[in-house]
Amino acid sequence: MFFPGIAVEGKRLGSINPTMSQLPVKKRRPRKAAPPAMREDPPVRFPGVVLCLVEKRMGASRKAFLTNLARSKGFLVEEPSSERLTHVVSEGNSGDEVIEWLKRKQNGCVDAGGSNLALLDVSWFSESMQAGRPVEIKPRHCLTVTVSAEKPQDTWLVAAYACQRRSPLPNNNQLLTDALETLAEEAHFCGHEGRSLAFSRAASVLKALPRTVRRVQELDCLPCLGEHSKRVIQEVLEDGTSAEVETIQQSEKFQTMKLFTKIFGVGVKTAHQWYQEGRRTLDDLRGHPAQLSKEQQAGLIHYEDLNTPVKRADAEAIGQVVREAVNKCLPSASVTLTGGFRRGKPSGHDVDLLITHPTEGQEAGLLKKVIACLDQQGFLLYHSIHRNTFESLEDSDQEPSSHASSMDQYERCFSIFCLGDLPGDAQEGAGAEKPSRVRRTSGASRFWKAVRVDLVVTPYSQFPFALLGWTGSRIFERDLRRFAKREKKMLLNSHTLYHLEQSRVYSFPQGIERMRRK
Repeated sequence: MFFPGIAVEGKRLGSINPTMSQLPVKKRRPRKAAPPAMREDPPVRFPGVVLCLVEKRMGASRKAFLTNLARSKGFLVEEPSSERLTHVVSEGNSGDEVIEWLKRKQNGCVDAGGSNLALLDVSWFSESMQAGRPVEIKPRHCLTVTVSAEKPQDTWLVAAYACQRRSPLPNNNQLLTDALETLAEEAHFCGHEGRSLAFSRAASVLKALPRTVRRVQELDCLPCLGEHSKRVIQEVLEDGTSAEVETIQQSEKFQTMKLFTKIFGVGVKTAHQWYQEGRRTLDDLRGHPAQLSKEQQAGLIHYEDLNTPVKRADAEAIGQVVREAVNKCLPSASVTLTGGFRRGKPSGHDVDLLITHPTEGQEAGLLKKVIACLDQQGFLLYHSIHRNTFESLEDSDQEPSSHASSMDQYERCFSIFCLGDLPGDAQEGAGAEKPSRVRRTSGASRFWKAVRVDLVVTPYSQFPFALLGWTGSRIFERDLRRFAKREKKMLLNSHTLYHLEQSRVYSFPQGIERMRRK
């Protein structure tokens, strides 16, 4: 393999002038290594055959070799978590062992018989590679699953990383997760981020379970559940509540911190400072408006509205208004609804909209024009624009940071919109044309409510990473970055993906399609 940019000391050639030999030798600066050329994968010839190679007993090196071999022949090879798998190839494992391995990789979602998967010995793989096509599966190729592997399990198998788990919208363990999230919130208010993260991860695991927990013993094989979490879970299962959680919820500090942190523009540090100053209610804050920022004043004025859940229909209505303003300022630009609504949730606490344009650079200066357009039409109650502070790796002399920060540096606007709440909506027939649910502030009647809306502008080359970062939950995004670094040797944030070992920056769209096929 050729490594450009590595200086090689040359041999001495011929005699050297004595005068010249006394001169200091100027060291050549090594040239910056160019990123390795990206090779395109061969076209897929057999889309109906999706392989998975079992690494157990095969080893990572041999698995990588066989994976490259299969792809060179036109086969699809994917990870065990893929829902498209058709053929599972193993070397030196029994059918029972392959089933257990798949259960660990697929969060216990594989049935005892392997579902519709073909569990195959590596001999089938070798014959297929030699033939250059998938050969017929014969009995000698198949791995046998015994009856003992088909007994029902009393426990679940869940992946350690949230980004590898299915996250069903119906929460089958709401009572348990509410208790753990209260503990996480209280730890966050006290500045104990480690404890807060531990309780949040435990709640995330319970949300991924397919049915309600009946006994704490069912959780023995689950990750991220410490003794403290299990103790609270057992107490809730036995008594319907937890004494520790009730004590926290009834404490004056917890109630005050929860009240203040729900104000738009107020974080834990400011809320704690107000608590230390003896403030306990919203009226205590309203009595000193000069001590509040404009953002906090707006949040206090619209406190009730901003803490009312936003329905999907309302979020889509706001998205349409923003889309019209964006297209008026820059045709062909796109507006994407992200956050919990993109994950399929019926409601949320705010509306997040991601704006981009397929021509790189056209998005520059767009946000101010859009805000001016919306403000001129009377749609905004409050807005604050923050400029783009991102510095690309190509323009930076520093190594990419490994800090797992969830905050990106895109140009954005934190705003409060007017959302219509027209009195005739409920009485309208199914076929009637509904009026716009977004109302201007100039109306005489108060048939609107305030809704928090975040507008984020991203260059097209960074759009996939921004979309990913603004879609997942906090735990999902944090675990996704942990998984990328620990398991894939990559650094991921909402701007880019960087391979640590190859010193490669993946960009869109050139590098994304190639990575997807892997």
